[in-house]
Amino acid sequence: MAAAPDARSGDARIARAFRWSLFVIAIVAAVAAALWWSARQAHEPERSVEAMIPAPVQSTPLPTAVGAPPAIPFTNITAAAGVDFVHVNGAYGDKLIPETMGSGLAFFDYDNDGDPDLYLVNSRWWPERADGRTSTGRLYRNDGDGRFSDVTREVGLEHVLYGMGVAVGDVDNDGWQDLYLSNLGSNLLLRNDHGRFVDVTAAAAVAGNPDDWSTGTAFVDIDNDGDLDLFVGNYITWSPAIDREIDFRLAGLGRAYGGPEHHAGALNRLYRNDGDGHFSDVSQASGIALSEGVDHHAAGKALAVAIDDIDSDGWSDIVVANDTTRNFLYRNLGDGRFEEIGLLEGIAYDREGRATSGMGLDIARFRNDADIGIAIGNFANEMSSLYVTADGRGPFVDEAVLEGFGPDSRLALTFAVLFFDADLDGRPDLFQANGHLENDINRVHPSQTYAQPAQLFWNCGTDCAQRFQLLDSTGDLRQPVVGRGAAYADIDGDGDLDLAIVQNGGRAVLLRNDQHTGHHWLRVKLVGSQVNRDAVGARVELRAGDVVQVRYVSTSRGYLSQVERTLTFGLGGATAIDALTVIWPGGQTQQVAVNGVDREITVEQMAMQ
Repeated sequence: MAAAPDARSGDARIARAFRWSLFVIAIVAAVAAALWWSARQAHEPERSVEAMIPAPVQSTPLPTAVGAPPAIPFTNITAAAGVDFVHVNGAYGDKLIPETMGSGLAFFDYDNDGDPDLYLVNSRWWPERADGRTSTGRLYRNDGDGRFSDVTREVGLEHVLYGMGVAVGDVDNDGWQDLYLSNLGSNLLLRNDHGRFVDVTAAAAVAGNPDDWSTGTAFVDIDNDGDLDLFVGNYITWSPAIDREIDFRLAGLGRAYGGPEHHAGALNRLYRNDGDGHFSDVSQASGIALSEGVDHHAAGKALAVAIDDIDSDGWSDIVVANDTTRNFLYRNLGDGRFEEIGLLEGIAYDREGRATSGMGLDIARFRNDADIGIAIGNFANEMSSLYVTADGRGPFVDEAVLEGFGPDSRLALTFAVLFFDADLDGRPDLFQANGHLENDINRVHPSQTYAQPAQLFWNCGTDCAQRFQLLDSTGDLRQPVVGRGAAYADIDGDGDLDLAIVQNGGRAVLLRNDQHTGHHWLRVKLVGSQVNRDAVGARVELRAGDVVQVRYVSTSRGYLSQVERTLTFGLGGATAIDALTVIWPGGQTQQVAVNGVDREITVEQMAMQ
């Protein structure tokens, strides 16, 4: 089924083209003015000035026209819900880069009781400074009554790690969700044995190297053989000795946290699931371990990963946000090999052809048409990117400014980015979790703070001059945090999506969505039989009236994190579903009858004829 566009989509494309023409005219005029001024000043003597690092400047967005933003308040229920997790980064003054980067989280139903539980990744104190202190990740069971209980010890998850990220997937198709933990050091695969987790890393051969710094990970069926394979992103080649030797310093602060540009990159890994509990490392043979240059150095510095079928050929592709190197788009060739085409498809660099500090990543059909959007969160003074196709085809073009998202994202240092329909109006909104690296950054950059408010951009559709509008009426969501990983799930069964955020070196935040728009919704959970049980790689198309929404099943989103597997469709005022179509991995199409709205349904894959 082809995805129908938003209402007035033709007018919207004309409007976008008109805005692009104005944008180009403005650039031409600015260049002409610059050339005139340069010629006028040519006779003046050259003056030398002290170089200054510019602080981020807030751009003024174009005014919006119609479309009044709704109130979408989020309420901080962390303490009331019983979530008392505190992230430990081990910082003690040496300013080692890993201290700034963690960590992620996951919403998933570990006990199969029908509601999403919450796992929070933790790092630890450095061994020479631990003084007997330990820290572990924490699993909180959703009790279904608004509270969460810490079950970490009883389920076997007390692992002391310098944790970064987490991936969730049913690797053995037994109906229980397993965990993969990425770390600074060896990684862990933990099989869910009916609610208790067993370390099967050695048997599965997916630990990686002890010197790896692994970050974003994702379970994905690369070969459509019915089991989940594993992608592992690796960041930089790092050690405390290398970090101290570089001795990065910031004027006014002394020793500071350095950036990845001072370190060599690292090769990503891909493990093929052999179906017997063992994985084979196919990183080189598949083209995932990407090197370049005469010295064959690693081409990337991976932080976030997202999975989608970008070219709609039935094979899952892999998108990677790299920090200060070009972003990757690994196109799945369908024969076990991948071709990296990020430069060809326009997502490798920003509008000026520069690599950005890519950290967070998400993918969505946010216009409810054939176009795919890839959002990437970047460093302060680098507005977030929003790469969009044209009529569903590449190459992508960064439309962050035109869509209203870019200017308001410039000040923030962004880690997680997420598309989700916060007000259930049928249009995916865009969320950012923000927070700086240096706790004293305000001393040298007055426009910057260590803790920063998260941002929610409401998707206005085609009723506004610019699609995305930054909301102020978001309640506790606007309280400053040192944001890193973020994820969403419907934790209370009311149909709208709630949020959790990990704070680096601080308390996690659980935010309940208290919107009261009266909009309707449908939640869809897929269960594969001939394909992987999680249905990762499936596409769901929902038609209500003249709007078709498309969701792609993959939980690896944001930054080092996993969202819940159930798909949420906001319906606005629609009270009936006209069509629901599931395109399973491999191409099987299944039509599903939906009787009513404001409910969750489970769709099991039909046997192939």
